[in-house]
Amino acid sequence: MAPRLIRKYLISGRVQGVGYRVFVQRTARDLGVRGWAKNLKDERVEVLGIGSSHQLDDLEGELRLGPPAAEVRHVTIENEPAADARIEGFHIR
Repeated sequence: MAPRLIRKYLISGRVQGVGYRVFVQRTARDLGVRGWAKNLKDERVEVLGIGSSHQLDDLEGELRLGPPAAEVRHVTIENEPAADARIEGFHIR
């Protein structure tokens, strides 16, 4: 089994009020990625993804596209410590 990685993505642009988190949830579940997505007060969306390198690379590609109504301007990626790996499924917060 491929090692599980944890990455946090911060997405900026027109990503709130356009179905972005639901898009991320559906995409992550299709890819087998665990974690969550939530809106931030500064109008960005934060996503935590847990999966293999390949799964997270695929998720990143989809995060950069977003749903049709979104306009993604920037995606920042940070590696996270393994302590958060206990998360099951993919949820909207």
